[in-house]
Amino acid sequence: MALHNLQPAKGSTHPAKRVGRGQGSGTGKTAARGQKGAKSRTGYSKKLGFEGGQQPLQRRLPKIGFKSRVVKPLAVNIVKYPAIKELSEITMETLKPILKFSKSVKRIKLIGSEAKTLKDKIKDENITTSGK
Repeated sequence: MALHNLQPAKGSTHPAKRVGRGQGSGTGKTAARGQKGAKSRTGYSKKLGFEGGQQPLQRRLPKIGFKSRVVKPLAVNIVKYPAIKELSEITMETLKPILKFSKSVKRIKLIGSEAKTLKDKIKDENITTSGK
């Protein structure tokens, strides 16, 4: 038994109502759109999120979600890590065993009262010190 009959059951559908075809049809004049208002006009389409003049939900809620693309460096205080001062040259590889930072850290800034003295030891452009 093949199920090839894709026709609706007899009597289950009705012909489309032709609106705006004169007073005798019962749907003439306003064509079942009511009297006035935006919905009765041609070309009406409800705006996305429109709530009938009430302040829409997306405008009532505060704005959220901003992620800065500026990469902030990891600030490292020299006073807390005295082993940094003993290094002959400062690079990302030499700081890794001392600081144990994650792979996501791309830049490091050395801060503290003695950070300026290490400026000549730095051999990596991703490492900076505070001050001039």
